[in-house]
Amino acid sequence: MSRYVVYNPDQDQLLPSSLREELGEGHLAIFVHRLVERLDLRAFEAEHAEAGRPSYPPQLLLKVWLYAYSLGITSSRRIEQRLHEDLGFRYLAGGWKPDHWTLNQFRQRHPKKLNDVFTQVLEAARRMGLARLGRVAIDSTRVAANASPDKSQRAEALRRERARLRQRIRRWQQQCNREETEPAGGTVAVPADWAQRLEAIPRQLEQLSKSGQQRSSRTDPESRYLRRRGGFCLGYTGEIAVSEDHLIVAQRVHQAPNDTGSLAGMTQLVEQQCHERPAVVLADSGYYSMPELEAVEKRGTIAYVPDRLSAIELAGGAAAKMNARQQRRHPGLLERRQRLRDPAVRATYARRKTMVEPVFGVLKQQRGLRQFRCRGLAAVSTEWTLATTAYNLTRLFRLQS
Repeated sequence: MSRYVVYNPDQDQLLPSSLREELGEGHLAIFVHRLVERLDLRAFEAEHAEAGRPSYPPQLLLKVWLYAYSLGITSSRRIEQRLHEDLGFRYLAGGWKPDHWTLNQFRQRHPKKLNDVFTQVLEAARRMGLARLGRVAIDSTRVAANASPDKSQRAEALRRERARLRQRIRRWQQQCNREETEPAGGTVAVPADWAQRLEAIPRQLEQLSKSGQQRSSRTDPESRYLRRRGGFCLGYTGEIAVSEDHLIVAQRVHQAPNDTGSLAGMTQLVEQQCHERPAVVLADSGYYSMPELEAVEKRGTIAYVPDRLSAIELAGGAAAKMNARQQRRHPGLLERRQRLRDPAVRATYARRKTMVEPVFGVLKQQRGLRQFRCRGLAAVSTEWTLATTAYNLTRLFRLQS
């Protein structure tokens, strides 16, 4: 009797196996399937045209994308490969194998509807008694754009390029006229690539002027050079608000070079998404702005946001002091510093890092979201929405298991 089981990779099965049985009811793919089936996806279906061949159901493509982002897979080509090889993907696709173009088009066509999916998943979490808004931590991170920092341009360089291009076109037209390429005496047509570039330069100059920056990217003009630890990053700012049970209750992407104008907007976004006003908002010193703090607290939310010197004091440095001139210029700052010295407030503020930093760790380290794949603010916002929705899904999955 052989001491080994019979092994034959080419052995055919008489009956096809059930993918659901193979995965087991406790698998993440089964959880994604169950949750998405409870969502209202009529907005996706309303755009489908009656003419033409039948298309893939929106719940199929949505399940595949959310499951992919849960595993840190953000490439449509890799998802197409997994649909042939991975049991979880094959189960969610129901045996269908949409190609990468179909997957990518679904992500590009429905940015607002995907944001509505984030809201619906959050509402499902709140019905389960999660994502309560006692304390909310707000923070941001820099995510690199799909653009090369070497292919950047300054306003002066763009103007010089435009002047050189105009001169080159004049010389080329003069040369063509001397060679009598146009016997009728008409104007010689400008080569298409030169004409396109000449039309693009004014738009790029306008975008650069609106951005308020000295240079911009040629491959992704909407990306920005943003300061981060260790230097600058060509990318976007991803922002989240996190509840005490580590669920993302609000998210967005913006291009601002700093966070000083974001506190009130993010707090209102939390209220909009959850239909409830947070009791306490925690943020680091990068969010400190007296007008923003006053706007938040005017709506009934307590904000614990230290200024730069208070942050040093909270980290164990010397106590922040103010002279009479500073008190006149910054009324209310002394009172806020005194409030942050209270032991109970310090204990509350110390919770900020433990709430929001692990979420960024999962998104960037485990899921690999250190660089966006798409270009343009609208497209990267969709990527960020999918990533944060998938994070909430996996968080619900772990809390339930």
